[in-house]
Amino acid sequence: MTAAMQQQAQEVNAFQQVEEEEQYGPLLVRVLEQHGIAANDCKKLQEAGFYTVESVVYAPRKKLTDIKGLSDQKADKIQMEAMKLVPTGFTTATEMHLKRSQIIQITTGSKELDKLLNGGFETGSITELFGEFRTGKSQLCHTIAVTCQLPIDNGGAEGKCLYIDTEGTFRPERLLAVAERYGLQGSDVLDNVAYARAYNSDHQMTLLTQAAAMMSESRYAVVVVDSATACYRTDYTGRGELSARQMHLAQFLRGLLKLADEFGVAVVLTNQVVAQVDGASMFNADPKKPIGGNIMAHASTTRLYLRKGRGEQRICKIYDSPCLPEGEAVFAINADGVGDVKD
Repeated sequence: MTAAMQQQAQEVNAFQQVEEEEQYGPLLVRVLEQHGIAANDCKKLQEAGFYTVESVVYAPRKKLTDIKGLSDQKADKIQMEAMKLVPTGFTTATEMHLKRSQIIQITTGSKELDKLLNGGFETGSITELFGEFRTGKSQLCHTIAVTCQLPIDNGGAEGKCLYIDTEGTFRPERLLAVAERYGLQGSDVLDNVAYARAYNSDHQMTLLTQAAAMMSESRYAVVVVDSATACYRTDYTGRGELSARQMHLAQFLRGLLKLADEFGVAVVLTNQVVAQVDGASMFNADPKKPIGGNIMAHASTTRLYLRKGRGEQRICKIYDSPCLPEGEAVFAINADGVGDVKD
């Protein structure tokens, strides 16, 4: 009898845990079935890339009416029911402050860099790393793919990593080296990283829809895009295609921001630089600037500029941030990932 009671108690606890997760995590789109939306319509939403109630609320009405088989009336009803489940109105700054205090910071692997970033990479927002080649952009991406799996007390986020690679620089052996440093099981770390190689800018967009589907089924903490702009530099050439390139890039970055909003993941993307060859560069000590223009600048929450130092040293400067003061930190690229400079 006691064993039966214990089993019953375990089942109740498991059910409560699932309920809590549903309460705090994103609401899956099938929840709308309980609010008068047909199961067939929910299936159509999923096929169009809407896997959560939040994604339905955040989408413009036009996107919903574009779905085959959804009339204007149905789209309006779906969005109205979704808005009842997800708060979208005004809130007080006190509530916002409380929400911000619960945001998880993911360690970069370097204490100096964490200090500069007030704890590490922030979840729920986009962090852009830009700089020349060999400045540590990809190494930071590899390190965070492992550190995000650490317990929250150790600077992690207890979640998986989704890695989109456009340059072919992803190396699983680097993940194993970082995993060994933190005492994690190498095979588990690799299993928790979902990797995809993007071959063109359209493929990049398709991968975001797949990412939303995967995130609705499992807990992810980080989305890494290395690099976000490489495909755009080759897919669109000349000034004649500049407008089309910027529009496509804006849609891609908007898709990343939606993932950050819906699932609370940290989005880390790398960006390339271009040398300024106009007259102004003569008076500028460092004539390199990130590509992507204003579209890229406005989409990123925090922008970090990486440059080379002496030997294995790299310097990270806060280029733009809504809350972090301007400053610099020196870190190193070691055999076991990004870390502090050894004296």
